[in-house]
Amino acid sequence: MTNPAAPGSAIARSRRESVLRVTLPVLTLAGGALIWELIVRLNAIPAYVLPAPSLVAATLVSDWTILWSSLLVTLATTFQGLALAFAGGVGLALLFNRSRLVEYSLYPYAVILQVTPVVAIAPLLLVYLPQHAAVLACAWIVAFFPVLANTTLGLNSVDRNLVDLFRLYGATRGQILFALKLPAALPYVLGGLRIAGGLALIGAVVAEIAAGSAGAGSGLAYRIAEAGYRLNIPRMFAALLLLSVTGIVIFVLLSALARVLLRRWHESELEPGG
Repeated sequence: MTNPAAPGSAIARSRRESVLRVTLPVLTLAGGALIWELIVRLNAIPAYVLPAPSLVAATLVSDWTILWSSLLVTLATTFQGLALAFAGGVGLALLFNRSRLVEYSLYPYAVILQVTPVVAIAPLLLVYLPQHAAVLACAWIVAFFPVLANTTLGLNSVDRNLVDLFRLYGATRGQILFALKLPAALPYVLGGLRIAGGLALIGAVVAEIAAGSAGAGSGLAYRIAEAGYRLNIPRMFAALLLLSVTGIVIFVLLSALARVLLRRWHESELEPGG
């Protein structure tokens, strides 16, 4: 009988791959930072041109109070936009599944929202809406379509034989939708939500930069624009680093949510041999 923990087993290989997925990016990042540090020091590059990683880290510590308060503003906008995108995307997808007429009438406008660059929409929204509402609208616009498109695809991808079986047992359209189609579409919904998380952050950042160009704002992107105007390049890099880490954390949290909800039954999250 094969030992599941044996070095050649599928589980052991999966664990090794998991370790490599974590360690290799960290080693690559450390190597890149070391090369960056050496280039700056050996060439005596001024900090206002290219700050060394050590100076960026020191700036992150010294300016932490300002950067942290601005990050909280950006995070609040990001998660508000993501929540609105999730509620609106799933709700509209359910409505599309109930009525093809509604889908044919509204889906093209959702596509228009997706393909219109948010960097072009943000200044216009800042003219007609209060600053926070405009930034929130930008975060919602870019996060909305992935949730809508993935949920619509998931609801339309349910096995028709299962749908016929539900009908055979007298299930109503509402019962088929909520007891069969929506649970079956959950992997698609979570996939769309994982994409939307990063996009909501991007939308919030773009709108905050536009607001900062107009002399208003308090989010982390505004601090980046402000640091650029003042040639405080180390603070700009520190804020960019904080934004990148924030995006990674959002992706990891949403991936963990998907794993918790799907690991017991969906093939995408099952352990090898599980």
